[in-house]
Amino acid sequence: MLVGVVESLWRYPVKSMRGERLEQAYLGFSGVYGDRRYAFLSSAAPKDFPYFTAREKHSMLLERAIYRNPEKMVSPQDGSSLADGTLEIETTAGERLPIEDPRLAELLREGVAERHLLRLIQSEIALVDSRPISLFSLQTVRQLSVETGMELDKRRFRANIYADLSGAKGFVEDEWVGQKLEVGRQAVMQVAKRNMRCKLITLDPDSAQPSPEVMKLVAREHQSCAGIYLTAVIEGMVSVGDSIRLVDSSFADELSGARPA
Repeated sequence: MLVGVVESLWRYPVKSMRGERLEQAYLGFSGVYGDRRYAFLSSAAPKDFPYFTAREKHSMLLERAIYRNPEKMVSPQDGSSLADGTLEIETTAGERLPIEDPRLAELLREGVAERHLLRLIQSEIALVDSRPISLFSLQTVRQLSVETGMELDKRRFRANIYADLSGAKGFVEDEWVGQKLEVGRQAVMQVAKRNMRCKLITLDPDSAQPSPEVMKLVAREHQSCAGIYLTAVIEGMVSVGDSIRLVDSSFADELSGARPA
């Protein structure tokens, strides 16, 4: 059953830094290819969440990560290597630094407690908080805008897939948990769970200014959840404008058996 289309695709090369809009993306078992490939660990962070993020320094959200070889970071099937996945960071001051430059960690630490000693890590698996891929509908953005009395930018929800579910109500994607989605002509996703939100949704994506009332509203009216998490059943390329269809389990199993792993 057709439920909507892919309105836009996003990845976040460095955890908690600015997102990158894509025309197409590879949805894989480990997440969107190139997504959250780097992160900073903090000596002051709790063991169950060891990262330094925009929770600690809001302006981290404005730092822009740029792949040096973007044409090689479309799909793992393009034969890219670790070297192809190296990044430069365009800082809020307009300077470009290699991701490995120690000065970057020092810039990130400016203005926060000295106990935050940072260490860069890299992973081939997306360094996400829960499941590898996230989806958020434009209809849910609009409903939250009405409920908060603010014109909310979808980007504050930091999804990989923004979906236009024409004619649907906000939060309808919650009803898909436990079902499967066919996205485009190749990828099939399991809808794993609702997305439990955190402080980052309170931050404006262009200014990093906080609006705590957004999180308060989501906590009060929606059990602190907005959007859904997906895991790949069948990997594949997806493009902006692709269809999103709900498929029953037997059909998804058929597809999985018919397509190469």
